[in-house]
Amino acid sequence: MLKWLLMVPIVFMVNQLHLDFSTGIPAVNVSNILFGLCVAGLLVLKPRHQTAIGRSPLTVPLLLLFGALTLSCVIGMLRQPGDAIEDITYLKNLLFYPLLYFVYRRCGQDEKSTRQLIILVAVVAAVAGLEAVREGLDYGFGNFNETRRASGPFGTDFRDSNRAGVFYAMFMPLFVALALFLRGQKLWRLGAVVGIGLLAIAIMATYSRQSYLIALVCVALLLIRRNVILATLIGILMVPAVGLLPDSVTQRVAETQQQDAVGDEQLDDSTASRFEIWAGAFEMWQDHPLGVGLNRFKRNIGTYVPRYAGYDAHSIYMLTLAETGPLGLGALLLVLASLLWFGASMVRKVPSQDTEGKALTLGFTLMVVAVGLGNAYGSPFYEGPVMGNFWILCGLLEHYVALRQRAAAGVNATAAVISPVHAIGQRFPLASRALPGRYGPAPSAVDEAPPAQALDAPARNE
Repeated sequence: MLKWLLMVPIVFMVNQLHLDFSTGIPAVNVSNILFGLCVAGLLVLKPRHQTAIGRSPLTVPLLLLFGALTLSCVIGMLRQPGDAIEDITYLKNLLFYPLLYFVYRRCGQDEKSTRQLIILVAVVAAVAGLEAVREGLDYGFGNFNETRRASGPFGTDFRDSNRAGVFYAMFMPLFVALALFLRGQKLWRLGAVVGIGLLAIAIMATYSRQSYLIALVCVALLLIRRNVILATLIGILMVPAVGLLPDSVTQRVAETQQQDAVGDEQLDDSTASRFEIWAGAFEMWQDHPLGVGLNRFKRNIGTYVPRYAGYDAHSIYMLTLAETGPLGLGALLLVLASLLWFGASMVRKVPSQDTEGKALTLGFTLMVVAVGLGNAYGSPFYEGPVMGNFWILCGLLEHYVALRQRAAAGVNATAAVISPVHAIGQRFPLASRALPGRYGPAPSAVDEAPPAQALDAPARNE
């Protein structure tokens, strides 16, 4: 029952817009209720397969980030008073989604059920990509049109296509790693290849240039990890393959740099606007070294860049610097660095012969790289539809790796107890009977030490 309860948030997070309805409770949404049900389920049902994973390496960095965001909220409410309920709700939404990681790392499922939950995360990502593919086919891949960009389940129009592209690029390494490193499971590798195809087309349909770059960087790093020669050959083959891409995709990339009336190169309006907004954000921080306050960027950017009044920062790093100051930015960078170290440490913990665990942990590590890159040109870090399943997968993988480690430790312990000599005695009982001192049965863990009474008993005089 608990497994089915844990499946619901995985499906819901990405599809919040499709399943959105009011709870009737102020400042509480459906995601919060599902979170509460999962926590209650863990407390009441008390699953048996808890693993001794100790304190998470992400606990302190996340607490520092939560503290910086809370302080920034207080500063904003004091500096620019407004709707207090709105500010508290905004803060709650920023703090909420990373908490999913702590729930799923303690999900208490056995290895089979944990694997099923991880597969569900991947399937939900692939289905989300399928929705963008359908939108792309409906729009057509002829000439690029800004208003005809796929957004999948992440929005209702082209304004949300960039966050959709980041999500697809973020999950692309997971499928690529499974296709490259999984061994002996042809069906799952075929499924990974299908997922790669869906997400690749979905990324193209979003026309998100940063997502193109993120996907290429992550795939290149995985190919190099797999085989440098293979990566080089694929890179050489991709050069002529660019001509096979839809014209609208190459047109979108070419728009990054344009020529003015006299033929000089200049950035397109979308790219140039970001640099102007970032310059305004930096000036905002200079005027307010502790930050202008949480949820105050859009209210103040017009003072520094009037033409972009009410705009988002289009970079989580510049947004965090402007609203929370160096304390918040440092905490955010610490979280990302801890996530990267956390992913790399899981890769090291997985035995080399465990290709499934190796593929999953490598894929997740590159997902962290994608998260860092995806928030440089946008700010979806705190958005549930984009990041909710990332935090869930983070917790599930930590639990899964711990289960695999425990299983491997049990096998090694059993092998260590039965020595080769005793194994001969078990295999050939006659040898054990003829020479019990040499080929006798191996002592069990209970029989290795004599009883306490025997240790304390005085020696018998014969």
